[in-house]
Amino acid sequence: MRVLFLACLSPKTGNCTTAERIRNHIVAAGHTCVLYDTREFNSASDVSSLMTQEPRFEAALAIHLFKGGRLLLDLGVPFGVVFGGTDVNEDVKDEHKRAVMEEVLRKARFAVAFTDALKEQAEALLVCESKIYVQPQGIETKVALHFSWSDFLHCTGVRTKHVENLHVFLLVCGLRRVKDPLYLLEAFEEWHSQNPLVVLIIIGPVIDPVFTAEVEESVKRSVGVFLAADLSQEELHAAMQKSFALVNSSLSEGMSAAILEAMDLGLPVLARDIPGNAAIVEHKVTGLLYSSPQEFVSMSRKLLDDRELQERLVRNGKNYITTCHNSMKERITYQKLVETLH
Repeated sequence: MRVLFLACLSPKTGNCTTAERIRNHIVAAGHTCVLYDTREFNSASDVSSLMTQEPRFEAALAIHLFKGGRLLLDLGVPFGVVFGGTDVNEDVKDEHKRAVMEEVLRKARFAVAFTDALKEQAEALLVCESKIYVQPQGIETKVALHFSWSDFLHCTGVRTKHVENLHVFLLVCGLRRVKDPLYLLEAFEEWHSQNPLVVLIIIGPVIDPVFTAEVEESVKRSVGVFLAADLSQEELHAAMQKSFALVNSSLSEGMSAAILEAMDLGLPVLARDIPGNAAIVEHKVTGLLYSSPQEFVSMSRKLLDDRELQERLVRNGKNYITTCHNSMKERITYQKLVETLH
């Protein structure tokens, strides 16, 4: 079977990583799966013209009910959809977008949510039949072998003679407003002034250029907070492994791949207490959830001083990934679901 797969493919984002992994699952089942960026299409008619080309697509799949799903509505082939996060967390607030997403759910053979909470939220906010399956993201990490931590810090602007004593809090996110990377800036600056060995490094691809300029300007004026140049996935995983903790400060999340990757790499996680994060981070068990910048600093201080807490979070986080985010289980689920598109 030849499957068209639409997703937002901004390089080095969680969405892109997820899409490539799902495509690999489909290809491993013997199908052809062609991945396209939703931003290449202005309307459903653009996708329709693609469908007339030979060899023809027999089925379709999309990540994000509005951005991707709306483009599949009139194709005349069976399709499935995967919830992204902003579709349920943000787009449902718009009457038009919600109506479109309900239509997508009506016509889709199946829909996949990453968490039970996301499924429940979708069922509460959208009119949909019980065709939503829950499949947590499968996680795979790979660390670059020849990554220089000191070079990375130097290029980022971190100047210290005591690299080995530095405690780096790494905030990994695509630079757009919903990720709220400046949320902790003032509180972290104040903490850094008291303890110069703690630094916050924000790293991720540019998604919103206007917002990125705001972040650059704010970081430039700050002390103890830095903005790093984007890295390849393997280099990013190496940087995560060298950091003290992974930070998430998003306003909303579907399921943060960075949080899951950090757990897999043995890194403590400090995440903003929002539904998407609370679904995968159990407070004081697999990570720490904070509700304000001040609470973040308080928890970070505690984490720095409590070796037993560090080890417990790392151990439990790794066990959670092994148990709940197994890539082979994810593969089996998607291969079974794609069979329903025949």
